Amino acid sequence: MLHIEPVTLSTDLLTLRPLSLTDVPALGMAAADGELWDKKTTTVPRPEGFDAYVQKALELQAAGLALPFATVVNDGTRLVGSTRYMNIDAANHRVEIGTTWIARSWQRTFVNTHAKFLMLRHAFEVLDCLAVEIRTHARNDQSRAAIERLGARLDGILRQHMIMPDGHIRDTAVYSIVRDEWPAVKAGLERKMASA
Repeated sequence: MLHIEPVTLSTDLLTLRPLSLTDVPALGMAAADGELWDKKTTTVPRPEGFDAYVQKALELQAAGLALPFATVVNDGTRLVGSTRYMNIDAANHRVEIGTTWIARSWQRTFVNTHAKFLMLRHAFEVLDCLAVEIRTHARNDQSRAAIERLGARLDGILRQHMIMPDGHIRDTAVYSIVRDEWPAVKAGLERKMASA
């Protein structure tokens, strides 16, 4: 049975640490970098909404359904976003990596590659997962390209899957990496991190 506990994961450039209510002000500042709440293909609250955002994340963690992280660049304590394990399926050894967002000035940098490497390595090598899912809005070309660069494969599209905060109906692109694929995916991510 899969059992996920809060943990801190890090590389030389990035740390993922358990999300906490003390992160609320820094999350608001990170989301304001690019006004991420205005992006139609993601769901990021306005700065004043982060107290409820973190409270809900911690409730899901207490219920064993999620493990939320603060994404912190190792140049001090600069919080640049958040991500989490979610839709934890303990019986079937599956997790989803999701609710991921990164401040605009840190997008297309090392941050996403290092964060995904840490979470995938922990999922496959510590939690002994059979598969890790990553989902995104089917119209989010930037996110889909990033997921595909990781080495994830498209499983399919969940049509009319979610109603977004602005009322439009989202089709969701579902990707996954399975245990047998992890060695090749890991090697690719290590090459990317070494050359960055």
